[in-house]
Amino acid sequence: MSDQGTPEQVAAWVDAPVEDAPAPSGARYMVLNMGPQHPSTHGVLRLRLELDGETIRNCQPDIGYLHTGIEKEFEVKTYQQAVTLTDRVDYLAPLSMNLGYCLAVEKLLGLEIPPQAQWMRVMLTELTRLNSHLVWLGTHALDIGAMSVFLYCFREREDILRLFEMFSGQRMMTSYFRIGGLALEPPRGWDQRVKKFIDVFPERVDEYENLLTRNPIWLGRTRGIGVISLEDMLDLGVTGPMLRAAGLKTDARKDEPYSSYEKFDFEVPTRTENDVFARYQVRIEEMRQSTRIVRQAMEGMPPGPWKAADQHVVLPDREKMKTQMEALIYHFKIVTEGFRVPAGEVYQVIESPRGELGFFVVGDGTTKPYRVHMRTPSFGNLQATARMVEGTLIADVIAAIGSMDFVLGDTDR
Repeated sequence: MSDQGTPEQVAAWVDAPVEDAPAPSGARYMVLNMGPQHPSTHGVLRLRLELDGETIRNCQPDIGYLHTGIEKEFEVKTYQQAVTLTDRVDYLAPLSMNLGYCLAVEKLLGLEIPPQAQWMRVMLTELTRLNSHLVWLGTHALDIGAMSVFLYCFREREDILRLFEMFSGQRMMTSYFRIGGLALEPPRGWDQRVKKFIDVFPERVDEYENLLTRNPIWLGRTRGIGVISLEDMLDLGVTGPMLRAAGLKTDARKDEPYSSYEKFDFEVPTRTENDVFARYQVRIEEMRQSTRIVRQAMEGMPPGPWKAADQHVVLPDREKMKTQMEALIYHFKIVTEGFRVPAGEVYQVIESPRGELGFFVVGDGTTKPYRVHMRTPSFGNLQATARMVEGTLIADVIAAIGSMDFVLGDTDR
């Protein structure tokens, strides 16, 4: 039996009254379940709300509807096979998940990654950040009632997905970052395609702002909503744009640079209002900064190899396999058996679109990880739900939780 209890215990918990101060004499409170919606929607989350009229007295988030067991699944996959698992965790930023895991394993291996592979990773990860923010903005605006923005955002997201397909052959679950570099050589003409996109994208961000930033309905639904103190967020483990919207200028790309981020010139946007509107402003500016990074990576892409030279870890070139027996043997061994990683443990942090993403990887000297644990930003950010919505109107709950930009696959694992 799982540690969640028997079906009878679960049913009793669902029907039990919220533990809180007793209601004043004559007061009547209503318990309302908000969600979960259909599994294919963008948030399989249940909120158990206790209402006093339209005011929320108590909120209890209930997660686990999208639990996949991915962390346990790592233990039966070789290190290279496990890359495909990371795509499915935060499925709106799969390349960010690829990058965090690959960097952690490369630390254990002591593997040096060529500059071109590092810069290509930076460029594609920032395109992933744009992809994720566009989905957030489009669905967030749709939830509040702005349908046109959803259509505009998905127009640009489609362009980004086509770029990913050009590089990897896949639109979403690309698995394009591999331990040692990239899965495939960057395709011919990639720079022209990327340039065409980033030349147009800033004007598209202006369009989003023209529709929303001074829109009185948008302002009325977002200003002063979802406020939570910076101290509470730090205590609860909240990271990313939510912290930056409260005035804390923190970003792993600046604080703990990885994959050559220290060579890029960009700003970390912040606001101080700490409400839904401030989080919207931070993410809009982050899209402009990501475009800036993509342009720098494209224009300054260093020459050289796109994967490391270690033949014990990285698959050999196919041309070599046709003429060199040693290359064919190594290819066969890596694909069928995997490669051994020294015993040890590492923790690697990156800045995902949602906040601080950490990979804790333990190796035992075999071809499979002994343990992989992820510190995902969505799980930490969701801890702030109750303090954000308690004491507010039920009509403001959707705007408040939408400003977190959580992904439930990133939460449950």
